[in-house]
Amino acid sequence: MPVYTYQVIHDDGTEGEIFEYAHSMKDEPLTIHPDTGERVVRVFNAPHVAGSSHERLHKQAMSDKNLDRLGFTKYVRNGKGNYEKHVGKGPDRLAN
Repeated sequence: MPVYTYQVIHDDGTEGEIFEYAHSMKDEPLTIHPDTGERVVRVFNAPHVAGSSHERLHKQAMSDKNLDRLGFTKYVRNGKGNYEKHVGKGPDRLAN
């Protein structure tokens, strides 16, 4: 069964809790919260399309520049049990 995203709308019009709810595609969208009875609206999200990843995007995400920007430390193996820091903070070498 598909999972749909809904958001509570309070009486004063402000937005409340966002929750997910599984129901058949044949069922009408929810209009009230199944537990609290509050008014809800369906929130539309971008679909996940399997296989949309591209090797170039993966390489960009794992690049030394991007990892450093995000605060990660990257070590590369340079021998049996030895690792050398390429980017980030921490010791320059790790040994087993």
